[in-house]
Amino acid sequence: MTKLQTEKLNVNEVIHDREKFAAVFDHTILRPDATFDDVRKICAEAIKYHFASVCVNSCHAALVSDMLKDTGIKTCCVVGFPLGACTSQAKAFEAKCAVDDGAEEIDMVINVGYLKSGAYDMVQKDIEAVVAAVFGRAAVKVIIETCLLNDEEKVAACKLAKAAGAHFVKTSTGFSTGGAKASDVRLMRETVGEKMGVKASGGIRDFETAEAMLEAGANRIGASASAKLIESMV
Repeated sequence: MTKLQTEKLNVNEVIHDREKFAAVFDHTILRPDATFDDVRKICAEAIKYHFASVCVNSCHAALVSDMLKDTGIKTCCVVGFPLGACTSQAKAFEAKCAVDDGAEEIDMVINVGYLKSGAYDMVQKDIEAVVAAVFGRAAVKVIIETCLLNDEEKVAACKLAKAAGAHFVKTSTGFSTGGAKASDVRLMRETVGEKMGVKASGGIRDFETAEAMLEAGANRIGASASAKLIESMV
């Protein structure tokens, strides 16, 4: 597994440099109706702008990793997506299969129901199962689905992800009741500290919103509009 950029970024430097700005994006296509051609188009855009990764459902891991071979762009796959309500064993197996097919990053969804039940030990073990399944082979980002949590639960989820050995915490799936908010990103960054990654994802469609997420402490952004955002830079 290659070294990850997880520390907080120099935002002023990033937003004025197209190459550095592109490098914070996970170029994303997670629609259930995404065709092979749709995925190939996303990969071609990622190669053109040199995004951090292409983020897809795990069924596309092999296709994406083949297209991105030798480009330095990572293949990222979601796991337990979008609900996070499957068993830990299922998440771990899906993560391992994705990595076997070439994924280098895994974005897993926590079990939100466990968290809201106060079953924090079960939440941590769920994350640990995925971390263990891909240990040394892929980075793990933990989607906490902020729109379904209060601030106390957001803090708890971030602490559990950190304790479980994850590399990033991530705001949202983009498939629930809301997406990323700068206030949530700020809270997540304050909770995990400077050395763990924070990914903002869900509803980031313009340059100003992306900049606000970086200012709040994100160092990775998930977006389907990544190409448009790069092209909008002056």
